[in-house]
Amino acid sequence: MSNNTSEFTVVLLGSDFNAYGMARSLYEKYGKPVKAYAEKALAPTRYTKIIDLSLIDGFSEDPKWIEEMLKLKQKYSKHSEPVILIGCGDGYAELISKHKDELDDVFICPYVDYELIKKLNSKENFYKECEKFSLPYPKTRIISKSEYESNEDIEQPFGYPVALKPTNSVEWLDIHFEGRKKAFTIKSESEFKEIIGKIYDNGYTSDLILQDFIPGDDSNMRTLNAYVDKNHKVKMMCLGHPLLEDPSPSSIGNYVAILPEYNEKLYSMVKTFLEEINFTGYANFDMKYDIRDNSFKLFEINLRQGRSSFFVSLNGYNLSDWAVQDYAFDSLKDKNTVYANKDKSKYWLWLGVGKDVFKKYTKDNKDKEYAMKLINNHQYGTTFWYNKDRNFKRWMLVTWMKHIYAKNFQKYFTNK
Repeated sequence: MSNNTSEFTVVLLGSDFNAYGMARSLYEKYGKPVKAYAEKALAPTRYTKIIDLSLIDGFSEDPKWIEEMLKLKQKYSKHSEPVILIGCGDGYAELISKHKDELDDVFICPYVDYELIKKLNSKENFYKECEKFSLPYPKTRIISKSEYESNEDIEQPFGYPVALKPTNSVEWLDIHFEGRKKAFTIKSESEFKEIIGKIYDNGYTSDLILQDFIPGDDSNMRTLNAYVDKNHKVKMMCLGHPLLEDPSPSSIGNYVAILPEYNEKLYSMVKTFLEEINFTGYANFDMKYDIRDNSFKLFEINLRQGRSSFFVSLNGYNLSDWAVQDYAFDSLKDKNTVYANKDKSKYWLWLGVGKDVFKKYTKDNKDKEYAMKLINNHQYGTTFWYNKDRNFKRWMLVTWMKHIYAKNFQKYFTNK
């Protein structure tokens, strides 16, 4: 897919699980390695034959990013076939959108305009959109840096525990302190004050989101992936039912086990929203079922596919190929929306941890029983361990990753 004689070229930005999952989906269908660029090599894309990875120092932020992309634009301008640019992470997706006008004479950039991406990347603004379109989301209170610096007590209108998370996921990537997490579950007033202090004293400037904590364990979560074509029509929706999440502080909330699921009501709600806002490209929603009012509350929208989104391809809805069909072959315009996972007999369980960790830490219920049946029937898979890309070094890596996951679960896992 990276030579001039092919019908299209896909260029990935990133070297994480997301990038490997997208490359694997393409390799599975077209049998050719995929070109990728990133700032550093991460474990998922090491010792692989399906990704040709080039590293560029400082490639994660402007101005270095756009300087290097303009050089790459000169290189790819010689290609006569469509060159589709796909970012594998919040930062890359936002950068592509920001500089789309400078890049789209050579690269196809399947992303919304920068104003919309900035709006939706902020959880605070996303919840305003939820209000506008009557989408359910957790009760929320916004906390600003100026409010913290006023030295007045910050009102906490919810009972403990409460959830606390940054509104700006891109800025949060650059904030570091002991105890930093992707999101916090806070159990007392003293802990509440301490964490807000640490966040703002270590350089974070955007708002924080304080939320009513929705009760229940990981199996109450849902994740929904969608592809919206260049005409702003939703062409594919695939719902996943996470059964277990990573408990380690730096990765809290990352799913490590997902069952496919079908839910017409959720599909309809999200499809209407995406088409109303004229969305384009990949979207990923996280939500949680609230037993108190029998609704799914939306937490966020990610304007790209996620690290666990390979569950979509694993269940037969090749995630990477939607952009290829849309922009290289123009084959989606007359197609109806695909609502994935109607046929339960075809379900595959996606795992990001070893089977032993899944069995030990996942809550005992009917969903786990069903997942164990899929494992026993060999209807399960991972992103990383791919039968067409196996070698001793990758086996060593996957063995090491399973070991680290087992240690982290032993150290950090608590029942919710």
